[in-house]
Amino acid sequence: MAGCNHDCEHCASNCGERSAESMLFKPNPGVRNVIGVVSGKGGVGKSLVTGLLACAMREKGLRTAILDADITGPSIPKMFGLHDGLLSDGHMIQPAVSKGGVKVVSMNLCLPDEGDPVVWRGPVLGGVLQQFWEEVDWGITDFMFVDMPPGTGDVPLTVFQSLPLKGIIIVTTPQELVSMIVHKALRMAEIMNIPVLGIAENMAYFECPDCGKKHYIFGSGTSGVKIDAEIPIVPGLAGLCDSGKIEDSDAVKYLDGIVSVLCNA
Repeated sequence: MAGCNHDCEHCASNCGERSAESMLFKPNPGVRNVIGVVSGKGGVGKSLVTGLLACAMREKGLRTAILDADITGPSIPKMFGLHDGLLSDGHMIQPAVSKGGVKVVSMNLCLPDEGDPVVWRGPVLGGVLQQFWEEVDWGITDFMFVDMPPGTGDVPLTVFQSLPLKGIIIVTTPQELVSMIVHKALRMAEIMNIPVLGIAENMAYFECPDCGKKHYIFGSGTSGVKIDAEIPIVPGLAGLCDSGKIEDSDAVKYLDGIVSVLCNA
């Protein structure tokens, strides 16, 4: 195409000159459904939704995994109480497995200390993602959820171009500022021809434990966007995540609508 610099890795266009080699990591036929979990900005609960979706699928008896693509800000292992480093059988990296059976691979499981920062540029981050996909023994996995960093930068672009995504789930909160950013994520999915399977609104409301009335603390919704699941402010949920016990939470029920879509997609 006109003006092409042949740097496919950093280009969002799906033109005819893009080669399969520049787009796709090696096929992994054991992983049957790859679902990206994205957000336009940080702090909206993307990793929480990723964790809850994985728990929901495990409750249905499905073989589930999380590829933590938020390389510089990983939080998935802590939610699931995973702290030991990843091991290898001499050929492939073995994923960590939560007490509920969710397979997890994350940068935090590769660091000497969980508090060590990851200060890498985009191409290196892309290489790590490729290793997580190609060099991990995922076995037979019915659903893999890819927890992406916020925004529309290098890592989300690499995931969109290189993994066989069946679709994405977008996570938001009910504020106009976030709404504006959500539209950017929707637009990116459209440009990359990736289906949006659902939008989850976190911190949607607070339900009074005494009278049962719902209080929409941050507003009444994300403007102009159809919401498929509302997750309220649930007392104790953050504590369960902090203590590595997300699998003990019943908050998965708030994602039933999206889970149903995933099971029937």
